[in-house]
Amino acid sequence: MITLASDFGTPYPAAMKGVILDRTDARLVDVGHDFPRQDVRTAAFWLREVLPYFPPAVHLAVVDPGVGTDRAALVVRAGDHALVGPDNGLLFPAARRLAEEQTGASEIDVFDYSYENPDSATFHGRDVFAPAAAAVHEVGVDAVESLDAVSPTDEFADLRFPDPGVDEDAATGEVLVVDDFGNAVTNLPGDHLDGRDAVTVNGESVPVGASFAAVDPGERLLTVGSHGNVELAVNRGRGDDAFGVGVGDSVRVELDG
Repeated sequence: MITLASDFGTPYPAAMKGVILDRTDARLVDVGHDFPRQDVRTAAFWLREVLPYFPPAVHLAVVDPGVGTDRAALVVRAGDHALVGPDNGLLFPAARRLAEEQTGASEIDVFDYSYENPDSATFHGRDVFAPAAAAVHEVGVDAVESLDAVSPTDEFADLRFPDPGVDEDAATGEVLVVDDFGNAVTNLPGDHLDGRDAVTVNGESVPVGASFAAVDPGERLLTVGSHGNVELAVNRGRGDDAFGVGVGDSVRVELDG
């Protein structure tokens, strides 16, 4: 299996699939091609949340504002999985989680993938990363080192999400992503809300609910999303608008007495 993820929309992913199918008989599965354009961190978050639900596979991910520059191309091995994409941090949150869930440790192997004179300076998804993913699929994840184009490296652009500040009475974090429903997903751990009916968010009291329907339609609440983090949400509405927050904004949650 080869999964594909990008910010390309359509029809560009079809060209990547064509390149792969011309070289392999891999089963192709789309993770999504509608990630926010050139937003590496948001795409990295969703890859971290989605890819661990796949069986062993090669994961091709391209959100690449530096396309055509001298940024490297990478193959990252994480347990029985391999991730292929640009050297801008995109692959690493998912790779570390894949490795940890399979082996209990976040150790990964990172390889530089060398390429020369791609057909286009603006479409490395087709001309660099799709051939790389096909090549990894053909030799197998365990044999990545056998590819002439790869060499181990310890120099790469890492990406790590910020840790929240948590104590007994309050937690301060930030909005990591806003999903298509408008839920503002923070980096605050969900267990911070355990046993609470309400908390104070940025100075205002807000109810806590196990589901969106815990409050009336149009009402605000805090809940814990499927990723295990605190979300600022609205039942049948947009949490980002109701709380006046966006990606990167600070969120302080104080525990009511």
